[in-house]
Amino acid sequence: MDGRDALNALAKVAGRGLAIKAGAAGAVAFILFLLLIGMFGAGIGGKAHADSCGGRGTPGVDLDDGAGDKDGEGKGQKPGNAHYRKDQIANAKIIDRVAADGGLSGRATLIALMTALQESTLLNLDHGPGDSVGLFQQKPSYGWGTHDQIMKPKFAAKMFYFGADSGSPRGLTDIKGWESKPLHVAAEGVQHSTQGELYAGQEDAARAIAEQAKIDLGRKGKADAGNEDQDQDDAANGDDQADDDGPEECYRDGDEGGKKHGGKPGQPFHDGDAPWPDNVKNPRSTQDAIKWAKAEAENGGNEWYQACLAFVARVYGWGYSGVPYAIDHYKEMPLAMKHDHGRNPPPGALMYWDTGKRAGHVAVYLGDGKIASNDIERPGYIDVVDATKIESKWGATYLGWAPPYFPKGG
Repeated sequence: MDGRDALNALAKVAGRGLAIKAGAAGAVAFILFLLLIGMFGAGIGGKAHADSCGGRGTPGVDLDDGAGDKDGEGKGQKPGNAHYRKDQIANAKIIDRVAADGGLSGRATLIALMTALQESTLLNLDHGPGDSVGLFQQKPSYGWGTHDQIMKPKFAAKMFYFGADSGSPRGLTDIKGWESKPLHVAAEGVQHSTQGELYAGQEDAARAIAEQAKIDLGRKGKADAGNEDQDQDDAANGDDQADDDGPEECYRDGDEGGKKHGGKPGQPFHDGDAPWPDNVKNPRSTQDAIKWAKAEAENGGNEWYQACLAFVARVYGWGYSGVPYAIDHYKEMPLAMKHDHGRNPPPGALMYWDTGKRAGHVAVYLGDGKIASNDIERPGYIDVVDATKIESKWGATYLGWAPPYFPKGG
């Protein structure tokens, strides 16, 4: 288990997942302490790797139209309360205003929004690993400011963009060539999370919130008025699943080249009968996993925001999945286990969707055409819905199903 997965194993206790920043030594010491007291055992249920899930329908960012708090300075915010979406929008506006006042481009705002979404789900949290607090989970012990200062979104955003006057810690503008770097690389240059690729999974959510907050992400900075390519959406920004094939191309009927394709988008899913290969072994049986998933949908909390792969790993009794993104989990699945576009998954199977962005989406098939999925009805919560809803509501492309195989899980 690496440090990041270990921290995310605490998310069910903490109520959310966070990215690790600079200060790995302190984080490791904290993790070792927790290991000694047994928090990663089978007793207290730690959440699996807090994998990002974003896409065409921006799961988990189905924002309402309400206006946020006037100053966005509220403390102790967490997903699921009545002001959750409003607070996200209010905080996004503050982050953008600090960038604009400092002569920075909309690209800087986008980087900051992606970072804050990964670190705190864009909420002004008064807690975090070690002494981390605020929108960007900045640490007073690493020079980001006092606890009270960091808890002020304007101050936190200014530190993220411009860093300390002494030059340590560095802000975004202290990173040479940040304007042309991939978005997640620029974010990692500030945060030093050790897994900067996770920021890439937040681009869709950041753009959706910016649109809701009426933020101009195409705004030119004072120093880059002539840069026409500043905010392109390409593979370098994490969109390495460009739409090469449309839905009709992905869902051709019949048998082509010896490979059968499934039905077209929107067609129902039906139960199949395919036993798992002998090497598919999980801490929890398929029957118990389905029971656990249904119970989580009925009585669980809101800690599953943008954590689809984390959820399915937890369903089968794993503490973490061992893979950063849902789409990677499907890509790494042995070829013999993949059932591309097959719409007859057996109960307990994992179903995968291409959401058009880096992360993808995965859910557990419960049978009778139903899945257990995070964020589809309520951000952060698990709900039992028709499997077709990932296509109809989020506009995602169904990839196929596979057995619940977690060779890197733990």
